[in-house]
Amino acid sequence: MIRFTKMHGIGNDFVIVNGLEERLDPETLPALAREMSDRRFGVGSDGLIVLDRGPESVLRMRMWNPDGSESEMCGNGVRCFARYAQDRGLADQPRIPVETGAGRLVLEVLADLRVQVDMGIARLTAAEIGMPGEGESKMIDEPVKMPDGSWLPGTAVSMGNPHLVLFVDDVDAIPLESWGPVLEHEDRFPKRVNVHFAQVISKRHLRQRTWERGAGITLACGTGACATGVAAHLTARTEPEVEIDLPGGRLAIAYHDDGRVLMTGPAEYVFEGEWR
Repeated sequence: MIRFTKMHGIGNDFVIVNGLEERLDPETLPALAREMSDRRFGVGSDGLIVLDRGPESVLRMRMWNPDGSESEMCGNGVRCFARYAQDRGLADQPRIPVETGAGRLVLEVLADLRVQVDMGIARLTAAEIGMPGEGESKMIDEPVKMPDGSWLPGTAVSMGNPHLVLFVDDVDAIPLESWGPVLEHEDRFPKRVNVHFAQVISKRHLRQRTWERGAGITLACGTGACATGVAAHLTARTEPEVEIDLPGGRLAIAYHDDGRVLMTGPAEYVFEGEWR
């Protein structure tokens, strides 16, 4: 029996398991993620998050997608992780360091219970994003062919995991359910890529829809919102500080001069249970 907590960050929902208390076999975690994430036969989620401790006893977050693949990072998930850890007394300071597959991040649970995350530096070179053979080149507003034969300007950004941001006039007009799985396997991204369609409302306001690799259409993507904020400012579409509306809610993104990105948004509880 495994005790778990279900949480969500603006509709991006997760099953969180405390690996400090539960006996988990690492070999079975991909299968466990597939089973628990199933929305008909399981708990239902966009991923399984396991909390434990890494080097120097720093809290560590690992996450598996609904298809069983492990993700380097998840912006909405790490906010849920931080609130879960603080509420259970696992963090003894206001600013919480967390080890992730994308490196160590620092999080802070604010007075209004939103969580602010220092996401680190946005990575822009092809080598950092995982686009082989491209070296130090950058993909900024380059044409990307859509499944219907049209072309859209695309920018690639890594927030520890790879993102492709495509700017459109109307995000609601995009057939995400059919375009998403094709673009996830875009040739320039051999490890697959998270795909985001973004619409500029104003210099400080964007709308976004997301197809996440390994998960499909999700109500929100925190790292994707960071990538979208970065891409929009790099291409002079917005100011460095923006609010981004996703189907599940709103995130605040700030892109600093030194390349660092701050993300602020909610982290909410849904329920607790036991998995047999």
